[in-house]
Amino acid sequence: MAKESMKARERKRQRMVEKYAEKRAALKAAGDYEGLQKLPKNASPVRLHNRCQITGRPKGYMRQFGISRINFREMALKGLIPGIKKASW
Repeated sequence: MAKESMKARERKRQRMVEKYAEKRAALKAAGDYEGLQKLPKNASPVRLHNRCQITGRPKGYMRQFGISRINFREMALKGLIPGIKKASW
């Protein structure tokens, strides 16, 4: 499991990206790159990192479900994810 501080940092970045999204778009459209430089670094969406919503694991993230591959497998085997079943042939 990821440290709580790492998960909190990622949530803080997400809030900052959402806060400055409109302003960033306006500056970008105007071509004001000096104005973009003055915005906080964490206001850039590039700095976000996908993490599992349950454990905060940064690797093995499945975008479609928002969780890591490990949690996905456990939940799928328990039948907690609708429409997903283990393949067998």
